[in-house]
Amino acid sequence: MREISWVLAGTGFIFAMTTLGAAMVFFFGKNMKPIYQTIFLGFAAGVMIAASVFGLLVPAIDNATSSGSIGWLPAAIGFVLGVLFLLGLDKTIPHLHPNLNLREGPPSSAKRSTLLVFAVTLHNIPEGMAVGLSFALAAQNPADTSLYFAAIALALGIGIQNFPEGAAVSLPLRQEGMKKSRAFTIGMLSGVVEPLFGFLMVFLASFIQPIMPYMLSFAAGAMLYVVVEELIPEAHLGEHSNIGTISVMAGFLLMMILDVALS
Repeated sequence: MREISWVLAGTGFIFAMTTLGAAMVFFFGKNMKPIYQTIFLGFAAGVMIAASVFGLLVPAIDNATSSGSIGWLPAAIGFVLGVLFLLGLDKTIPHLHPNLNLREGPPSSAKRSTLLVFAVTLHNIPEGMAVGLSFALAAQNPADTSLYFAAIALALGIGIQNFPEGAAVSLPLRQEGMKKSRAFTIGMLSGVVEPLFGFLMVFLASFIQPIMPYMLSFAAGAMLYVVVEELIPEAHLGEHSNIGTISVMAGFLLMMILDVALS
Protein backbone atom coordinates (compact mmCIF):
# COMPACT_ATOMS: atom_id res chain seq x y z
CA MET A 1 0.00 0.00 0.00
CA ARG A 2 2.90 2.30 0.78
CA GLU A 3 4.32 2.03 -2.74
CA ILE A 4 0.89 2.96 -4.14
CA SER A 5 1.04 6.24 -2.21
CA TRP A 6 4.57 6.94 -3.41
CA VAL A 7 3.73 6.21 -7.04
CA LEU A 8 0.58 8.32 -6.75
CA ALA A 9 2.71 11.22 -5.54
CA GLY A 10 5.48 10.64 -8.10
CA THR A 11 3.31 10.16 -11.17
CA GLY A 12 0.90 12.87 -10.01
CA PHE A 13 3.84 15.27 -9.85
CA ILE A 14 5.12 14.48 -13.34
CA PHE A 15 1.60 14.78 -14.75
CA ALA A 16 1.11 18.13 -12.98
CA MET A 17 4.37 19.40 -14.45
CA THR A 18 3.24 18.40 -17.93
CA THR A 19 0.03 20.32 -17.31
CA LEU A 20 1.94 23.41 -16.13
CA GLY A 21 4.15 23.24 -19.19
CA ALA A 22 1.15 22.98 -21.49
CA ALA A 23 -0.27 26.07 -19.76
CA MET A 24 2.58 28.12 -21.22
CA VAL A 25 0.37 28.40 -24.28
CA PHE A 26 -1.59 31.06 -22.37
CA PHE A 27 1.53 33.20 -21.92
CA PHE A 28 3.16 32.97 -25.33
CA GLY A 29 1.76 34.29 -28.58
CA LYS A 30 1.44 32.43 -31.84
CA ASN A 31 4.87 33.56 -32.95
CA MET A 32 7.02 32.14 -30.18
CA LYS A 33 10.70 32.42 -30.95
CA PRO A 34 12.26 29.13 -32.11
CA ILE A 35 14.99 29.51 -29.50
CA TYR A 36 12.49 28.68 -26.74
CA GLN A 37 11.57 25.41 -28.41
CA THR A 38 15.26 24.63 -28.77
CA ILE A 39 15.88 25.25 -25.08
CA PHE A 40 12.84 23.23 -23.99
CA LEU A 41 13.70 20.20 -26.12
CA GLY A 42 17.42 20.25 -25.30
CA PHE A 43 16.80 20.51 -21.56
CA ALA A 44 14.31 17.64 -21.66
CA ALA A 45 16.83 15.51 -23.56
CA GLY A 46 19.57 16.16 -21.01
CA VAL A 47 17.35 15.25 -18.07
CA MET A 48 16.19 12.05 -19.75
CA ILE A 49 19.76 10.96 -20.53
CA ALA A 50 20.87 11.44 -16.92
CA ALA A 51 17.68 9.83 -15.58
CA SER A 52 18.26 6.80 -17.77
CA VAL A 53 21.83 6.37 -16.55
CA PHE A 54 21.69 7.33 -12.87
CA GLY A 55 18.06 6.47 -12.12
CA LEU A 56 17.65 3.27 -14.14
CA LEU A 57 20.80 1.65 -15.55
CA VAL A 58 22.95 2.02 -12.43
CA PRO A 59 20.21 0.62 -10.13
CA ALA A 60 19.64 -2.20 -12.63
CA ILE A 61 23.31 -3.15 -12.54
CA ASP A 62 23.45 -2.89 -8.73
CA ASN A 63 20.29 -4.97 -8.35
CA ALA A 64 21.59 -7.68 -10.68
CA THR A 65 24.97 -7.75 -8.92
CA SER A 66 23.40 -8.03 -5.46
CA SER A 67 21.37 -11.04 -6.61
CA GLY A 68 24.50 -12.82 -7.79
CA SER A 69 24.13 -12.18 -11.52
CA ILE A 70 26.63 -10.62 -13.90
CA GLY A 71 25.78 -6.97 -13.37
CA TRP A 72 26.02 -5.71 -16.93
CA LEU A 73 24.28 -8.61 -18.64
CA PRO A 74 20.64 -8.05 -17.53
CA ALA A 75 21.14 -4.31 -18.01
CA ALA A 76 22.40 -4.80 -21.55
CA ILE A 77 19.61 -7.23 -22.49
CA GLY A 78 16.87 -5.04 -21.00
CA PHE A 79 18.35 -1.95 -22.66
CA VAL A 80 18.28 -3.55 -26.11
CA LEU A 81 14.72 -4.79 -25.58
CA GLY A 82 13.61 -1.29 -24.57
CA VAL A 83 15.11 0.19 -27.71
CA LEU A 84 13.46 -2.49 -29.87
CA PHE A 85 10.12 -1.90 -28.11
CA LEU A 86 10.10 1.82 -28.90
CA LEU A 87 11.39 1.14 -32.40
CA GLY A 88 8.46 -1.21 -32.93
CA LEU A 89 5.95 1.33 -31.65
CA ASP A 90 7.61 3.99 -33.80
CA LYS A 91 7.05 1.85 -36.88
CA THR A 92 3.51 0.66 -36.10
CA ILE A 93 1.77 3.70 -34.57
CA PRO A 94 1.11 6.71 -36.84
CA HIS A 95 2.46 9.88 -35.24
CA LEU A 96 3.76 13.35 -35.99
CA HIS A 97 6.97 15.22 -35.22
CA PRO A 98 5.66 18.82 -35.21
CA ASN A 99 8.94 20.72 -35.45
CA LEU A 100 10.06 18.61 -38.39
CA ASN A 101 6.53 18.49 -39.83
CA LEU A 102 7.25 14.80 -40.38
CA ARG A 103 4.71 11.99 -40.23
CA GLU A 104 5.98 8.55 -39.28
CA GLY A 105 4.49 5.09 -38.98
CA PRO A 106 1.83 3.59 -41.25
CA PRO A 107 -0.30 5.92 -43.39
CA SER A 108 -3.19 7.47 -41.46
CA SER A 109 -6.03 9.89 -42.10
CA ALA A 110 -6.04 11.00 -38.46
CA LYS A 111 -5.93 14.71 -37.67
CA ARG A 112 -2.64 16.44 -37.03
CA SER A 113 -3.46 16.98 -33.35
CA THR A 114 -4.26 13.26 -32.94
CA LEU A 115 -0.95 12.25 -34.50
CA LEU A 116 0.87 14.66 -32.19
CA VAL A 117 -0.76 13.08 -29.13
CA PHE A 118 0.32 9.66 -30.40
CA ALA A 119 3.89 10.93 -30.75
CA VAL A 120 4.06 12.30 -27.22
CA THR A 121 2.41 9.18 -25.84
CA LEU A 122 5.21 7.10 -27.33
CA HIS A 123 7.88 8.81 -25.27
CA ASN A 124 5.78 9.28 -22.14
CA ILE A 125 5.28 5.52 -21.80
CA PRO A 126 8.88 4.80 -20.69
CA GLU A 127 8.82 7.81 -18.35
CA GLY A 128 5.78 6.45 -16.50
CA MET A 129 7.36 3.00 -16.42
CA ALA A 130 10.59 4.45 -15.03
CA VAL A 131 8.90 6.17 -12.08
CA GLY A 132 6.70 3.16 -11.29
CA LEU A 133 9.62 0.72 -11.45
CA SER A 134 11.85 2.92 -9.29
CA PHE A 135 9.33 3.08 -6.48
CA ALA A 136 8.54 -0.62 -6.88
CA LEU A 137 12.25 -1.42 -6.48
CA ALA A 138 12.41 0.75 -3.36
CA ALA A 139 9.34 -1.00 -1.93
CA GLN A 140 10.94 -4.40 -2.53
CA ASN A 141 14.04 -3.32 -0.58
CA PRO A 142 12.66 -1.33 2.38
CA ALA A 143 15.92 -1.57 4.30
CA ASP A 144 17.73 0.42 1.63
CA THR A 145 16.34 3.93 2.08
CA SER A 146 18.63 5.28 -0.63
CA LEU A 147 16.39 3.61 -3.22
CA TYR A 148 13.48 5.79 -2.15
CA PHE A 149 15.59 8.91 -2.47
CA ALA A 150 16.77 7.72 -5.89
CA ALA A 151 13.15 7.19 -6.96
CA ILE A 152 12.23 10.65 -5.68
CA ALA A 153 15.15 12.15 -7.62
CA LEU A 154 14.01 10.34 -10.76
CA ALA A 155 10.43 11.60 -10.35
CA LEU A 156 11.70 15.14 -9.75
CA GLY A 157 13.95 15.00 -12.80
CA ILE A 158 11.28 13.63 -15.11
CA GLY A 159 8.78 16.11 -13.70
CA ILE A 160 11.13 19.03 -14.34
CA GLN A 161 11.70 17.95 -17.93
CA ASN A 162 7.95 17.41 -18.38
CA PHE A 163 7.44 21.13 -17.96
CA PRO A 164 9.24 22.05 -21.19
CA GLU A 165 7.88 18.88 -22.79
CA GLY A 166 4.30 19.95 -22.13
CA ALA A 167 5.11 23.35 -23.60
CA ALA A 168 6.73 21.67 -26.60
CA VAL A 169 3.37 20.04 -27.36
CA SER A 170 0.95 22.91 -26.82
CA LEU A 171 3.00 25.80 -28.24
CA PRO A 172 3.48 24.40 -31.77
CA LEU A 173 -0.24 23.69 -31.96
CA ARG A 174 -0.97 27.28 -30.99
CA GLN A 175 1.49 28.51 -33.61
CA GLU A 176 -0.49 26.61 -36.22
CA GLY A 177 -3.65 28.48 -35.28
CA MET A 178 -5.28 26.14 -32.78
CA LYS A 179 -7.24 27.79 -29.95
CA LYS A 180 -5.30 28.19 -26.72
CA SER A 181 -7.73 26.08 -24.69
CA ARG A 182 -7.58 23.18 -27.14
CA ALA A 183 -3.78 23.34 -27.44
CA PHE A 184 -3.54 23.32 -23.64
CA THR A 185 -5.89 20.34 -23.34
CA ILE A 186 -3.91 18.30 -25.85
CA GLY A 187 -0.66 19.18 -24.10
CA MET A 188 -2.10 18.18 -20.73
CA LEU A 189 -3.55 14.89 -22.01
CA SER A 190 -0.18 13.95 -23.46
CA GLY A 191 0.94 13.20 -19.90
CA VAL A 192 -1.97 10.97 -18.86
CA VAL A 193 -0.17 7.83 -19.98
CA GLU A 194 2.59 8.34 -17.38
CA PRO A 195 0.47 7.68 -14.26
CA LEU A 196 -1.22 4.78 -16.04
CA PHE A 197 2.04 2.99 -16.80
CA GLY A 198 3.48 3.93 -13.42
CA PHE A 199 0.65 2.13 -11.62
CA LEU A 200 0.85 -0.76 -14.06
CA MET A 201 4.47 -1.32 -13.08
CA VAL A 202 3.61 -1.28 -9.37
CA PHE A 203 0.80 -3.75 -9.96
CA LEU A 204 3.17 -6.07 -11.79
CA ALA A 205 6.06 -5.54 -9.36
CA SER A 206 5.39 -8.67 -7.31
CA PHE A 207 5.44 -10.75 -10.48
CA ILE A 208 8.48 -9.13 -12.09
CA GLN A 209 10.74 -8.94 -9.02
CA PRO A 210 13.17 -11.56 -10.40
CA ILE A 211 13.51 -9.60 -13.63
CA MET A 212 13.59 -6.12 -12.11
CA PRO A 213 17.08 -5.35 -13.54
CA TYR A 214 15.77 -6.16 -17.01
CA MET A 215 12.72 -3.93 -16.54
CA LEU A 216 14.70 -0.98 -15.21
CA SER A 217 17.12 -1.11 -18.14
CA PHE A 218 14.20 -1.70 -20.50
CA ALA A 219 12.76 1.67 -19.45
CA ALA A 220 16.20 3.24 -19.84
CA GLY A 221 16.60 1.92 -23.37
CA ALA A 222 13.14 3.15 -24.32
CA MET A 223 13.82 6.62 -22.90
CA LEU A 224 17.17 6.96 -24.63
CA TYR A 225 15.60 5.89 -27.92
CA VAL A 226 13.24 8.85 -27.64
CA VAL A 227 16.12 11.20 -26.85
CA VAL A 228 18.25 10.13 -29.80
CA GLU A 229 15.38 9.67 -32.26
CA GLU A 230 13.46 12.85 -31.53
CA LEU A 231 14.53 15.30 -28.84
CA ILE A 232 18.16 15.91 -29.73
CA PRO A 233 17.60 16.19 -33.51
CA GLU A 234 14.75 18.66 -32.99
CA ALA A 235 16.81 20.65 -30.48
CA HIS A 236 19.44 21.22 -33.16
CA LEU A 237 17.28 22.58 -35.94
CA GLY A 238 18.01 26.00 -37.40
CA GLU A 239 20.52 28.53 -36.18
CA HIS A 240 20.27 27.87 -32.44
CA SER A 241 22.09 24.53 -32.36
CA ASN A 242 24.64 25.71 -29.80
CA ILE A 243 21.84 26.73 -27.46
CA GLY A 244 20.34 23.27 -27.93
CA THR A 245 23.63 21.64 -26.97
CA ILE A 246 24.02 23.82 -23.88
CA SER A 247 20.42 23.04 -22.88
CA VAL A 248 21.13 19.29 -23.12
CA MET A 249 24.19 19.72 -20.89
CA ALA A 250 22.20 21.82 -18.39
CA GLY A 251 19.45 19.23 -18.16
CA PHE A 252 21.96 16.42 -17.67
CA LEU A 253 23.82 18.38 -14.98
CA LEU A 254 20.64 19.17 -13.04
CA MET A 255 19.48 15.55 -13.05
CA MET A 256 22.92 14.32 -12.01
CA ILE A 257 23.00 16.75 -9.09
CA LEU A 258 19.49 15.75 -8.02
CA ASP A 259 20.34 12.06 -8.07
CA VAL A 260 23.57 12.45 -6.09
CA ALA A 261 22.14 14.98 -3.63
CA LEU A 262 19.09 12.89 -2.80
CA SER A 263 20.73 9.45 -2.77
